Amino acid sequence: MTQRAPAFAFTALALTAALGCSLAQAQSSEPVIGLITKTETNPFFVKMKEGATAEAKKLGAKLVSAAGKTDGDNAGQVTAMENLIAAGAKTILITPSDAKAIVPAIKKAQARGVMVIALDSPTEPMDATDALFATDNYKAGELIGQYAKAAAAGKKPVIATLDLFPGHPVGAQRHNGFLKGFGLQANDAKSNELSRPAEVVCMADSFGDRAKGQTGMENCLQKNPDINIVYTINEPAAAGAYNALKAAGKEKNVLIVSVDGGCAGIADVGKGVIAATSQQYPLRMAAMGVAAGVEYAKTGKKVSGYTDTGVTLIAAKPMAGVDSKDVKTGTDLCWGAK
Repeated sequence: MTQRAPAFAFTALALTAALGCSLAQAQSSEPVIGLITKTETNPFFVKMKEGATAEAKKLGAKLVSAAGKTDGDNAGQVTAMENLIAAGAKTILITPSDAKAIVPAIKKAQARGVMVIALDSPTEPMDATDALFATDNYKAGELIGQYAKAAAAGKKPVIATLDLFPGHPVGAQRHNGFLKGFGLQANDAKSNELSRPAEVVCMADSFGDRAKGQTGMENCLQKNPDINIVYTINEPAAAGAYNALKAAGKEKNVLIVSVDGGCAGIADVGKGVIAATSQQYPLRMAAMGVAAGVEYAKTGKKVSGYTDTGVTLIAAKPMAGVDSKDVKTGTDLCWGAK
């Protein structure tokens, strides 16, 4: 008996260790999905995070999120990526602030077995990430360009554009798509250079920010008070532009078109602040990214290529020959899945 007691004790200890190991394995089997957005404050990225969180909970994954301090903060996104890898993320979803500068960090992550998926914004080159889930931003621009052309009803266009910032693919695609839809000279979807035909009398960088959009519009009005059409990169910039126009007493004579289709933006369409907007679906992008990450964790299978997550033109006043949906439809969709 005295010889068996140590053996029994050893067996109990071994069993306890085995159970502890199994528990640790069970805990570590929960896939960790990283999400890095451009900022934490832009409503678009807030909604994207909501979609990713909901899908992660549904699929039994752990979502860890981070963001840059401002749109364009590449260093912040690089640090976030390094932290997520250290936290055990095997899939990282990212909306790149700097399409080129983020690529080396992505390559380092991929070399360590991490699948990287771009949401909303492509990298440059686009195939630097394993996959891209995003709106066709050139098409989004074309839709509001077509609408603005029809709404102008033959009036000579005097256009201001409130863009993102130089060199960003999303900013270029929406800007050039708008011009193409309007029937003006425009670069194609592969170019990151902003076209400027003679009809565009002012261009300003808004960084997608309301205050910067207002300042940009004020400066454009000083350059040319006859502006009658304003393209904006997103709805916060559009709201800023409207404030500037209203302060100048010009809000009733200027048509504003935009992209995003968030709840506040659609409400502004209903109020007449924005004439039309191209609605995109960040909830869908995020949910698809999380689902792909969980699949990768389970099977090792990676997604690849570009997936178009859809775009719909929302307008309070329909225009003949331009396919659009009304404000109620836009409110019902409101950044959710189509």
